[in-house]
Amino acid sequence: MIRKVSNFIFKPSGKNNLFFIFLFTPLFFYGQQNYTVSGVVTDINNGETLLGASVFLKGTSIGTTTNEYGFYSLTAPRGNYTLIISYLGFTTIERQIVLDGSQKINIELQEDASRLDEVVVTAEESKKVNLRTPQMSVAKLSSKTIKQIPAVLGEVDIIKSIQLLPGVTNAGEGASGFNVRGGAEDQNLILLDEAIIYNSSHLFGFFSVFNADAIKDVKLYKGGIPAQFGGRVSSVLDIRQKDGNSKNFALSGGIGAISSRLTVEGPTFKDRGSFLLAGRASYAHLFLQLAGNDNSAGFYDLNLKTNYRINDKNRLFLSGYLGRDNFSISSSFANNYGNISANLRWNHIFSDKLFSNLSMIYSRYDYNLELVLNGLDWESDIKNYNLKYDLSYFLNDKLQLNFGASGIYYQFNPGLLQPLGSDSGINRRKLDDKFALEGGLYASLEHKITDRLTAQYGLRYSAFNRLGSQTLNEYQNNLPVVYNEQLGIYERGEAIGETSFSSGESIASFGNFEPRLALSYQLNDKSSVKASYNRTAQYLHLISNTTSATPLDVWAPSGKFLKPQLADQYAVGYFRNFGKDKYSIEAEVYYKTVDNRVDYIDGADLIAQNNIETEILNGESRAYGLEFLLRKNTGDFTGWISYTLSRAEQRTLGGAAGGPGINNGDWYKTPYDRTHDISFTGNYKLNDKWSFGANFAFQTGRPVTYPNGQFQYNGLSIPTYSDRNADRLPAYHRLDLSATLTPRKNRNRKWQGEWVFSIYNVYNRSNAASISFGQNEDIGVNEATRTSIFGIIPSVSYNFKF
Repeated sequence: MIRKVSNFIFKPSGKNNLFFIFLFTPLFFYGQQNYTVSGVVTDINNGETLLGASVFLKGTSIGTTTNEYGFYSLTAPRGNYTLIISYLGFTTIERQIVLDGSQKINIELQEDASRLDEVVVTAEESKKVNLRTPQMSVAKLSSKTIKQIPAVLGEVDIIKSIQLLPGVTNAGEGASGFNVRGGAEDQNLILLDEAIIYNSSHLFGFFSVFNADAIKDVKLYKGGIPAQFGGRVSSVLDIRQKDGNSKNFALSGGIGAISSRLTVEGPTFKDRGSFLLAGRASYAHLFLQLAGNDNSAGFYDLNLKTNYRINDKNRLFLSGYLGRDNFSISSSFANNYGNISANLRWNHIFSDKLFSNLSMIYSRYDYNLELVLNGLDWESDIKNYNLKYDLSYFLNDKLQLNFGASGIYYQFNPGLLQPLGSDSGINRRKLDDKFALEGGLYASLEHKITDRLTAQYGLRYSAFNRLGSQTLNEYQNNLPVVYNEQLGIYERGEAIGETSFSSGESIASFGNFEPRLALSYQLNDKSSVKASYNRTAQYLHLISNTTSATPLDVWAPSGKFLKPQLADQYAVGYFRNFGKDKYSIEAEVYYKTVDNRVDYIDGADLIAQNNIETEILNGESRAYGLEFLLRKNTGDFTGWISYTLSRAEQRTLGGAAGGPGINNGDWYKTPYDRTHDISFTGNYKLNDKWSFGANFAFQTGRPVTYPNGQFQYNGLSIPTYSDRNADRLPAYHRLDLSATLTPRKNRNRKWQGEWVFSIYNVYNRSNAASISFGQNEDIGVNEATRTSIFGIIPSVSYNFKF
């Protein structure tokens, strides 16, 4: 069923009043006189703040975790307590405190030398806190975890790491990005230090744009998305960069088969701040040139971060990213694309209970495609300016309030098409630039209702305004797509006029309330059940002609004919630790629906298309499944097994355009449907010198549409096709292995190094990126051709730190 989206102005009603009362009533019930202990938790060796560190008062249910900037706040009645601070891989600290007044206690933790080589999956030490928090459908990875997973050509990879977790897949080799719970690539909000990254891949998915040497923490929200996040309907990937070593100058890096990297960090401003500068570059194109190959492929990226502590209550951060890819096939095409982002942040502590962060952010993604055979050059880009203000108020031991606001201004350049090598303006075609403003207000409350029951309620209001200047077509009967009953196909509607909008004038506006709710009930010290619901809205759409290795991708804003996507997701899960916390189990079921999910009519023309509304129909999608994760967290052998059983479908009716819709209006599989997804990741530490890693992945093949017949017309062979996505590519599977040699360490020696040997796709599986059909010119027989991108790839790399 397709729901109509209309503009509205919020008016208080009985139902809305009840929601706000439900959300904020708990604030008025805890007014007793308490005292607060607050501070920042850092690594004693480099001054890095530790986010997700567990802080609690021994013998009580009063506890919390540090926020993204290492800040914590606990409130309790007057008395003597033991303050316990812990973080996985670090020595736990117990400190006796007399809470007879509010006080600030900053904590420095020391790495536990006996645990430096352990593989960790989550950055939370206290399993009780993990069980108690209502947050679910969240995957957390530390940089140490990622570096233990077998590397491809010497490069450990964040995106490939999260694809080994339940509910996360990709569209196959040679396809960029990732898919979460049946969602498309553009339905993921990817943030690097709060800045939006529009393309997360180097070399079309072989590497990610994230340099693991510069990354501190990774969180993937598959569901139960906190109210502070908005703008996407599938997931949020929140990546935080390291702050830089504020104690000593340090150097680290690696030399690999096709790329190398180097990171420099150290203190600045007389130890009142720090900096980090990390760079990577590939040199595969040099080997291709030496071999006489005219093809080329390469990438580079730079990460920068610096900060300055003005005083104990104020701190400034500046971070940035710059990355670029170049790929060419001499006789066919050349392609380059890249991201750039910058973020200036101000952390301010108003009091021991109120923490704030103000961010000014810039992001840009541009794309260039040179079609050599056609003599055409295509350029497009999207950029945004983002201002956001987030606050956290730690009311007491039972209540924590987060609230804030954001505003994003978008500029879209859908494309400039011109003859290759021409700057004269002759035969140039410039698509209309588009502009939009997106705003958001949110509030969420984490409420420890009882010692066993914890809730997180949240509400976000998002607004989107599509702005001029632009001239839009008017269509007969207001239909940009119509159904031709005689031919049985959808065609472009008849344009009957134009409407011009001046700069800043509103073309279309939307507003949506996005409620969020999460509950956790702790059954006992070892297990809990959780449930969550969230509604999310997405106002941007990725228009893509293909899922192949060189897609033509254009971002488009919602407007008069392109409606925002609206998603509702429900999830229930069971979580258990056993074997003295050596093992853990996570099992979740979910159901998600998305309204206004677009699909393309048969024969859609997306190249240089200024009126994309004439090529699409609005539909709906749904996804549901079961996710299971078994982890072994400690010991010489560590790792996890994940399994996902799922279904992702779409239905696109004809609606006002008439006709049966796509696939006769029946549900059909989305391109991201994977019935079965199994992965195994393991690490074994043989001794102090040798450790071994392995991962195996199996996925049901991606849905595709195959021809099922042909007919002759004027001497031409015209294919006919089966129902939309009724067929599948062969199943995808591969095995990767790695071995790490660490020469015996002299802990007093500053230079430390290791050799990493790895094999990607050990048994040389030819996984199909696509299958094309055509006629063999020699024998005149129709045949299918499988295109595979990567076979077996051995590599060796050397990593070092100083």
